[in-house]
Amino acid sequence: MTGIEGPWTAERGRILLRIARQSLSEALGFGEGPGGWDDPWLREPGATFVTLRRWGNLRGCVGSIQAYRSLLDDVWLNARASAFHDTRFPSVEPGELREISMEVSLLSAPEPLPCTCEAEAIQILRPGVDGVIFECEENRSTFLPQVWEQLPDPRDFLDHLRRKAGLPRGFWAPEVRISRYGVLKWEE
Repeated sequence: MTGIEGPWTAERGRILLRIARQSLSEALGFGEGPGGWDDPWLREPGATFVTLRRWGNLRGCVGSIQAYRSLLDDVWLNARASAFHDTRFPSVEPGELREISMEVSLLSAPEPLPCTCEAEAIQILRPGVDGVIFECEENRSTFLPQVWEQLPDPRDFLDHLRRKAGLPRGFWAPEVRISRYGVLKWEE
C-alpha cells in the first residue's frame, strides 16, 4: 500500500515521464516549453522525485517531500533540478540527453513514526516499502523506497540517512523525527 489515492494508471505514469523528458529537453535547448497537458489531475498538488540515470548509474535525483505546487509543475521543475542542481553531480550536458533514462516517483503524504530510539524505528520501518525522512533540528535527509535495494539492512539504511543529513553514524537524540511515505514509480 502506497498511501496514494486516485486512479494512478500506467498511462498517467507515461504522461509524467513525458513531462520530465520534455522539461529536460527544453532546458538543454532541444524543445519548447510545457504544453499539451490540460488534464485536471495534473493541476492538483503533487510531490514527486525525478531520478536520472545514465547507463544505469545515478545521474541526479531531486524532488519534493510535500505537495505544494501542481503535479505538472513539480515534475517539470524537479526534472530540471535533478539535471542541474543535484550537488553530487555536474550539470547534465546536451550530449548526454540520449543516454539518460528517467524515473518519476509520486509520493504520498509523510506519516510521522512514533519512535523514541533507533531500535523502535527499525521495528516500525518496512524495508523495500517505506521512503524515509530523518530529521533532527535543521538536519534533514530522505531516501526513496528504491534505496532499500542498495541498503537492505535497516540500521545501515538509517546510518546512510544520518550521514546524508550531516550527522554522525549511530546518532540519536530526543529531537530526532522519522517519517515514512509511499511511492508509485514509473520509469523509461
